[in-house]
Amino acid sequence: MTEVVAALIWDQDKFMICQRPAHKARGLLWEFVGGKVEPGETKEQALIRECQEEVAVTLNVGKVFMDVIHEYPDLTVHLTLFHATIREGTPQKLEHNDIRWITVDEIDQYAFCPADEEILNQLKKR
Repeated sequence: MTEVVAALIWDQDKFMICQRPAHKARGLLWEFVGGKVEPGETKEQALIRECQEEVAVTLNVGKVFMDVIHEYPDLTVHLTLFHATIREGTPQKLEHNDIRWITVDEIDQYAFCPADEEILNQLKKR
């Protein structure tokens, strides 16, 4: 099982989503920013590193919002989504096709990675 972390970053009533690059698995689907936990890293350290690499921001990582286990045809992920805030920087598209800030009401306008569906359903209930 692959340990994956992601950030739920709010800016008032909107949260940040990122569109995966076309050439990667699940290309052009939307997701929360984050990535794989490397050996020797805590989940929080991995999330800070991934967000610096992918969107050029430094995060303050908060509490866990939700944990999800999802089986894709090519891998099984244990996704931990953390509440987070941007401490430094402005999000840039270093790896993603696009970055958007959306409201909960706009979720259904975007095609997300299947692992995120349960999380999105929880957000809609807020």
